[in-house]
Amino acid sequence: MIMRIFQVVTRPGKEEEFGKFFHETAIPLMNGTKGIVKVLAGAPCQESPREFSFVMVWDSLDSLKAFVGEDYQSPHIDPAEAELVESRTIKHYKLAD
Repeated sequence: MIMRIFQVVTRPGKEEEFGKFFHETAIPLMNGTKGIVKVLAGAPCQESPREFSFVMVWDSLDSLKAFVGEDYQSPHIDPAEAELVESRTIKHYKLAD
């Protein structure tokens, strides 16, 4: 299994608008995606008010690639959210038992 950690920092003043996208679009999309075993969605805290994250556990690298394509190591972003995001990072790990 593959653990994928996706983190986003919003542009200043775009937290609320991105939060709406995150809760209404991104979380339901990830929860309904074939190949994902578990989704943990992280909303901002007081000390990091512009940061959102997803920890996704995929059943295989093939499933992940089927969703995002061969360039799975790049942090893809929905065009609808591109203007809201200042930066994004992506990391992958083999899930340890």
